[in-house]
Amino acid sequence: MNANVLSLQGTQKGSIEVPALFSETVREDLIRRAVIAEQTTKLQPKGHYLLAGMNTTARYYGAMSSYRTGRHMGIAIRPRQKLGGGQQGQVRRIPSSVKGKRAHPHKIEKTLIERINKKEYQKAVRSAIAATAVADIVMKKHAIERMQLPIILSNEIESIKKTKDVIAMLAALKLSADLEKSRNPSLRKGIRRLSQRRHFRKSALIVVGEDRGIVRAARNIAGVDVCTVGEIKADLLAPGGVPGRITIWSESAVKSIPSEVEKLSLM
Repeated sequence: MNANVLSLQGTQKGSIEVPALFSETVREDLIRRAVIAEQTTKLQPKGHYLLAGMNTTARYYGAMSSYRTGRHMGIAIRPRQKLGGGQQGQVRRIPSSVKGKRAHPHKIEKTLIERINKKEYQKAVRSAIAATAVADIVMKKHAIERMQLPIILSNEIESIKKTKDVIAMLAALKLSADLEKSRNPSLRKGIRRLSQRRHFRKSALIVVGEDRGIVRAARNIAGVDVCTVGEIKADLLAPGGVPGRITIWSESAVKSIPSEVEKLSLM
């Protein structure tokens, strides 16, 4: 399978034989599982102080005790502070009391990371790469015209050092409309909206063989991600587990994809 190699101005510059993995079957279920496994590796275990709410003199004496209980006193029989002179203080220790322990604290032994086999993960990445070359899948996700996929540019893209040059290159590839949709951020749903956490819609992904300035030039464009072929992940190729992200490859990145995918592992 051959594909055209384009210049930074969007004109044809040559052709290249693309690896066979671009023709693999797209497995959305496997891609989604790989993305979830990646996301769980970013979770941080949480715990609590084991004696939280328990550092007190309070004690439960029992309902049938005749001393320091609440029997015939009109008060609840609960663990109470021990005060001088046989007095009963405030209720402590139990979750429903003031300064009591937490009812259901975080448990550090909770399993957070979802494991995935090495071969399954590599298969998922290959499947996500293949989805970037299927026009029907990509056009469902992005506002673009029908074009020849995959988009492969000459190695000149790796040496771009200015953001305006990256934007001009994306415009030459007729991706301006999709890029414009990513400029306006939306607030995260749920409680995160209180901290004004904004979410930018994902647009193009740029994958290069070697960084000669492109990573710094493109990192501040809303919706655009850039990485080297050795840093490629399922979550970059299919954000949220949905395959079909518009991806721009450099010529050297395409040649080294098969060898780099064989090195991938989450274990």
